[in-house]
Amino acid sequence: MAARRNDGFDDVLPEAVLEELSVLAGRERTISEISGGLTNRNFKVVVADGAYVVRVSSRESLELAINREHEYQNSVRAAEAGVGAKVVGYLPEHSVLAVEFLEGDTFTDANFQIPGTITRVAEAVKRLHGAQAFVSEFNMFDIQAGYLQNVLDRGYRLPGDYLDHLEQLPRIKRALSVNAEALVPCNNDLLAGNFIDTGREIRLIDYEYAGNNDPCFELGNIWSECHLSDSQLEELVTAYYGRYLANRVARARLQAFMSQYGWTLWASIQDATSSIDFDFWEWGMEKYDRAVSLLRSPAFEAVLATVQTDQ
Repeated sequence: MAARRNDGFDDVLPEAVLEELSVLAGRERTISEISGGLTNRNFKVVVADGAYVVRVSSRESLELAINREHEYQNSVRAAEAGVGAKVVGYLPEHSVLAVEFLEGDTFTDANFQIPGTITRVAEAVKRLHGAQAFVSEFNMFDIQAGYLQNVLDRGYRLPGDYLDHLEQLPRIKRALSVNAEALVPCNNDLLAGNFIDTGREIRLIDYEYAGNNDPCFELGNIWSECHLSDSQLEELVTAYYGRYLANRVARARLQAFMSQYGWTLWASIQDATSSIDFDFWEWGMEKYDRAVSLLRSPAFEAVLATVQTDQ
């Protein structure tokens, strides 16, 4: 069906692979590619009584520390909680995961400006965080360290002063150890395109980086990835906890910094290894610039102090 490509995907979606998926086997179907995947390619496959998304992962994504078995199992648990898409097939030998296609509107950053949306987002996130514990953990301090070692070992490019800020990480980690919460099942990658509004509720998709994590990482990462304002972060955190908590807003800000500082390295790896037509370096530098702006701000010390307070 597909010609050999130079982007980490070979014979992307052969008919023989589709025949191995029980929901598609022997059925007339139409296939169209869904744009937007940066570590996989996504195809909408329509049959007489429904539609599915078939995701094909790139071999190159292995450098990003993505565990596809964990992705599959965590996707199943998110679906069981009523927040993810139902998993209908998994073919690890072909790097294929198939889920039900969710009918609805895919978010953009602009959706967060609609009154009431942030409250609905918080409700969806709480549903996910109430799911059965995931099979893996996600800690951006560990992820960042692993990414950095990979980047340094392979000579990938870094922002010129990236290493200068490493000394702040132990301070941030110590501050976050105060008033720490129990880990919960998190998506950890909730950019706007991973929110689907079905009209009845908001669903969350794509569990490549899913794992049990600090709930404030999820909230801070949403703030970062969806380009929310400071007041919208306060609104999101307040909606999630049911009341305003200055220490949780500060916690989400510090976790957002770790998100930005870590994903900068993700972008460096992708910039060096991916053949996808996307400017990963520019994407990463936008994250990095926002990360260091906090460190250079007089507010940084106040945030460190506030996260350690009682409320």
